[in-house]
Amino acid sequence: MNVLGLDGKVSKSTTLPSVFAGEFRADIVRRALLSEQSQNYQPQGHFIRAGFETTAVYVGKYSAAYRRGRHMGIAIRPRQKLGGGAQGDVRRIPSATKGHRAHPHKIEKRIEELINRKEYLLAIKSAIAGSSNTGMVLSRHLVQTKELPIVVDDKLESIAKTKELIKVLGALGLSDDLGKSHKPQLRKGLKRLSNKRHFRNSVLIVSKSTGSISKAGRNIPGVDVCAVNELTVGKLAPGAKPRLAIWTEGAVSSIEEALSNGSIKSRR
Repeated sequence: MNVLGLDGKVSKSTTLPSVFAGEFRADIVRRALLSEQSQNYQPQGHFIRAGFETTAVYVGKYSAAYRRGRHMGIAIRPRQKLGGGAQGDVRRIPSATKGHRAHPHKIEKRIEELINRKEYLLAIKSAIAGSSNTGMVLSRHLVQTKELPIVVDDKLESIAKTKELIKVLGALGLSDDLGKSHKPQLRKGLKRLSNKRHFRNSVLIVSKSTGSISKAGRNIPGVDVCAVNELTVGKLAPGAKPRLAIWTEGAVSSIEEALSNGSIKSRR
């Protein structure tokens, strides 16, 4: 595999680990991605007195008590107590306005979808293999080069300024893909009501260790930077589809060790 310099030209060659030649399993990647997303859900609960803080009271269907509501031509339900013994609106029951919910959310509900560690590591390996699949990556990204994955010299990790990183990405033939990611898109569905916009995912830069390169890449829309031991399925394959990735030479040489010694852990 060719190793590119910061100018986009071939500087030397290296041997890729066997994980890049694996098979992309969309089913395993999707399951691991859902497990990651479930850990960001916020538990929901309800106020235990919700719907019951009212003057409404149910006196019974056949009771002869005061405010019994019989022979009044109205349904016998828990009704508000109004002045002069008048019957108010129905409250308390789930079918009434401002009544309590029939089956409210419970704070003790388990909303996290757990996944086995070996299965999660298999998803990581599958996502890494998908990043080297030319057909899948080029269907989502605008890349001039046809040789994937893109491996760059370790000098990339020493870049500290955003304009320098943009210049390097342009030399690697990623200007069109970055330009496509600069335009924010409106969220679909009901999220559009909040007028919240997001940027399309562009390139993922995988380095041996986070440093100055993380500060240089955080200001570029759509670009993510992470170290080898911080890789997740959501970063490698958002939407369970392979993503364009740039690997530094040090990251490529340390990926096998990171997968074997347990530094990449299941996000539980």
